[in-house]
Amino acid sequence: MNRPFDLLLGRKTFEIWEQYWPHHADIWPEVNTATKYVASNTRTSSTWQPSVFLNGDIAGKIAGIKQQQGPDLQVWGSANLAQTLMQHDLIDSFWLMIFPITLGGGKKLFADGAIPAAFRVTENEVTPNGVIVVNYERAGAVTAGSV
Repeated sequence: MNRPFDLLLGRKTFEIWEQYWPHHADIWPEVNTATKYVASNTRTSSTWQPSVFLNGDIAGKIAGIKQQQGPDLQVWGSANLAQTLMQHDLIDSFWLMIFPITLGGGKKLFADGAIPAAFRVTENEVTPNGVIVVNYERAGAVTAGSV
């Protein structure tokens, strides 16, 4: 969280964050200065700046942003947006945090439409509370029999 970054958020996650983070800059000041790209067909503006609202061909617009020079583009939460990114091969790496609890049903991370892709672990840690934090980076195409 200390490296330069911009954020790519779905509308629901953005609306939760815009109510919280401007009032808690002491915890994570970079979140307020990062450019927040928001995938939304209903929102067009916010007082939480800098924010850029994306609508229409979200995958195409994100592919264009990825082509530009700039800091890492991070997605937090935003499950529906993550599904779109996976379907269009726009994810370079996953930082996953796996918590040792079960809360019941929920959204699947790798739902229908996710393309086959190989990943490799580049960093991992198990916290004292049992949370597994792991980074998976793209490792090319899936090779049959490689698991």
